[in-house]
Amino acid sequence: MRLLDRYIARQFLKNLVLLHVVLFSFVLVIDFSLNFDEYVSIARDMKGPGGEEPSGVRVALVSALLVVDLWWPRLFQLFNYLLGIMLVGAMAFTCSQMVRNREFVAMLASGQSLLRVARPMLLCALLMVGIQTVNREFVVPHLAELLTRSKDDAGKRGLATGARMLTADAQGRLFYARSFDLKNGVIDGLWVWERDSEGLMARRITADSARWNGAAWKLINGMARTRSAAVGEGSPINEIVTDLSPTVLKLRRYEGYSDNLSTRQISELIARYRSEAEPPINRIDSLERIRFGRIATMIGSLLSLLMCLPFFLRREPTNMVLQSLICSPLALAAQMAGVLGAAAAIPGLPPQFSVFVPVLVLLPLAIASLSNVKT
Repeated sequence: MRLLDRYIARQFLKNLVLLHVVLFSFVLVIDFSLNFDEYVSIARDMKGPGGEEPSGVRVALVSALLVVDLWWPRLFQLFNYLLGIMLVGAMAFTCSQMVRNREFVAMLASGQSLLRVARPMLLCALLMVGIQTVNREFVVPHLAELLTRSKDDAGKRGLATGARMLTADAQGRLFYARSFDLKNGVIDGLWVWERDSEGLMARRITADSARWNGAAWKLINGMARTRSAAVGEGSPINEIVTDLSPTVLKLRRYEGYSDNLSTRQISELIARYRSEAEPPINRIDSLERIRFGRIATMIGSLLSLLMCLPFFLRREPTNMVLQSLICSPLALAAQMAGVLGAAAAIPGLPPQFSVFVPVLVLLPLAIASLSNVKT
């Protein structure tokens, strides 16, 4: 990479990092100020090592640590959501600094094209999109349990343990657990209802506890009773073979947070749904939009960057604040189009295609915008 490319790439990445630091700090401060009383209340409830009441300094320190503990995994998630607009912001700041220092004039005087400036920034943008992909596929899914926490759960771990699980397997059986530990594959207080073709209970299985052995749930004190069985009647049962492994139960539990799952996990969840007797089409389409929408969102982020570049690649010094005011609505609209296209269903189009509609709209706009650069 030439000296000029390294210089522009360094400025671009520096501005990008600075924007993220400023925004993340702003988010933490705003959340702490708005929910100060709640964090202080949680900190006061945490007794000292000897059970003594915490001091004011300790309450203040613990309150600040609770905010950091709650938000550090969320910052990885926030990075995925805001990278597109951050790329445009870093590009705008980089070009503004070069216009202010008359560096574009020097480049043009040396026979360089202004489009030469775009090359290192686009390469850096591709690098950041790659980091976003790694973050989305490996980091965020690993932190999915921490991302489900509320303020009351700040400072807590082991969220794979929960209570009152009620879900159905591929055979239509309903599973209920008094409590469960999905990390260790253990269920306490298991109830299973087997239903007939009319949806009525045909048999009930109960067990004090159950442990996943890799292929089935091994029951402890398991009993199976038919609907017509008298009180006290039943037959012992040692295991239940089902597709509801701890991994599947974990996916079901965090289905409301599907954006936090990796593409492999989403594909596994879609395959489970499609294997059911009556596949839930709406859920499958929603997961398909998330799976393919990630690709469309990344492409849309790069296209919005290309579309906004001509506003800041200027031959002559100009008011860059005015250029920013003109460009901001366009950049926000492009980002919102990508987000809405990945989330909203378009009647008559399959979700695998509908998520790319914003990309098809942004592509000619980006080409037309770049062709208007005066260089």
